Amino acid sequence: MTGTPSLPAGSPCWVETLQPAPESAALFYGELFGWTFDEAGPDGSRVARLDGRRVAGVAQAPPILDRGAWVMYLLVTDLEATVDAVQEAGGTVLAGPLELQEGERTALFTDPAGAAFGVREGSAPTISEVVDVPDAWQMSALHTPDVEAAGAFYAAVFGWRMEPVPGSALALWRLDGSTRKAADPDLPDDVVAVATETPAAAGVPTHWAINVQVADADEVVRRVIELGGSVLMPPTDAPGFRNALIADLQGGVLAISQIVR
Repeated sequence: MTGTPSLPAGSPCWVETLQPAPESAALFYGELFGWTFDEAGPDGSRVARLDGRRVAGVAQAPPILDRGAWVMYLLVTDLEATVDAVQEAGGTVLAGPLELQEGERTALFTDPAGAAFGVREGSAPTISEVVDVPDAWQMSALHTPDVEAAGAFYAAVFGWRMEPVPGSALALWRLDGSTRKAADPDLPDDVVAVATETPAAAGVPTHWAINVQVADADEVVRRVIELGGSVLMPPTDAPGFRNALIADLQGGVLAISQIVR
């Protein structure tokens, strides 16, 4: 998608990695994806750009977080009402509401199963200006042992509609008015996220996986190792994709996907 996506309230709008050493993380991801970075703000946060357009963020991790982590943010119009809705639906407030620059506000939550995510509010909120192209955010996937319960939570708080994919463990989340996936001919225009059932016995904690599209998964994995990162899942073929799971030098885990036609 070459234009800024249409983002109604409730849409995923931004991804950010929280890092104990943000400058080191910026160097890693700059080398890996060719991102450039704005000057760090007073809180140490940096905006990453791809060809001059906002693509992601790097920020200082809170003291309770001893390793890197990637977080997805959703756009909201009333932060206080969102806090109330999250709590009423069984979620937890981790941090916030917090004041950012330019009148922007944010908060961090977990859903009832423990998956962390954030929200942003503001008249001109920071959003990803380019998505669904190589070296940019492609999609976010919730890994949870209870897809049905997750569907109820995100429907209650953000108005998402869950649509199971026949014959698959995947489910699509759709949001009226969104064109987040308008450039992908294989998905309806209003798909904003996906969910997949991960049995608790598998030992995988409930989490939101952030996925970056790449042109060549094998080459990106090679560069990750060269830069000192690690490969948690080597490039693996799936219908339509070649996927891998990587970790940066501070333990931040990121999924990558090469589209295979």
